[in-house]
Amino acid sequence: MESTRTLKMLTPLLNERRLALLIRYAVLILLTVIVAGPVLTAVLGGMRTNGEFLSRPFDLPRQGIQWQHYTAVLKSSEFWQATRNSFVITAGITVLNVSLASLLAFVFSRVYFFGRGLLFNILSIGLLFPIVVAILPVFIQIRDLGLINSLWGVILPMVAFGLPGSVVILRSFFMAVPIELEDASYIDGCSTFGFFRYILLPLSRPALTAVATLQVIVGWNEYFLPLLVLNDPNKWPLPLGIMRYQGQYGTDWARVMAYVTILIVPALIFYVVAEKYIVTGLTGGELKG
Repeated sequence: MESTRTLKMLTPLLNERRLALLIRYAVLILLTVIVAGPVLTAVLGGMRTNGEFLSRPFDLPRQGIQWQHYTAVLKSSEFWQATRNSFVITAGITVLNVSLASLLAFVFSRVYFFGRGLLFNILSIGLLFPIVVAILPVFIQIRDLGLINSLWGVILPMVAFGLPGSVVILRSFFMAVPIELEDASYIDGCSTFGFFRYILLPLSRPALTAVATLQVIVGWNEYFLPLLVLNDPNKWPLPLGIMRYQGQYGTDWARVMAYVTILIVPALIFYVVAEKYIVTGLTGGELKG
């Protein structure tokens, strides 16, 4: 009798938990479909003819898999030129952003001076202004510096607008390093820069990796700024290379879908490999020597 009564009392609770679990899975499945839908459309679109894609954009290939769209993109010299440009832009953005952000974060976290908090708050305001909002003054500055049609005209503004977020992430991680460790390094004869170079940076590797990964993804996928700055098609990065398949009288949608699929593969692989570092770096993680 007692066990039956207990089971009756627990039944409503179990039903609520099952309902909550079903709702959770339903939401996750819906989000997965929303996120994966465009990717699957691009992958399958590159495997079909233009007629199939235009008549049934979300259907499976019915006339056999058309691999020639992928092979045509990979055999194109323009594709590999755009790939080189994307690597240069992405590497420049990542290296400069991580280097400058780590130095700024060190100053704002470990060096005490008058107005430090005010300057950091001013820098943090940059998080509220994406580059699209300030594109007109940015374009004027790029033009005045003579960087139109130069890869530096893309790299430098992207670094500048990416610094606030990177500094905020690294500063919180740097401040988690115990002050006793810094004092001990000074007692052992380490300089301020030596503490930064040989102790703080190795301990903050997860945060540095998270910042670098985010910058790689942003730099690899940037479209708007290169569109405004780069006039020479030979200097276009991969996102702009899609325009080569758009003509005056039509668009080769199958090639475009194949191109988009190839474009997202490197960023996707890089993100999957570095995912754990992103989570650790953004959540603080544990300091490891």
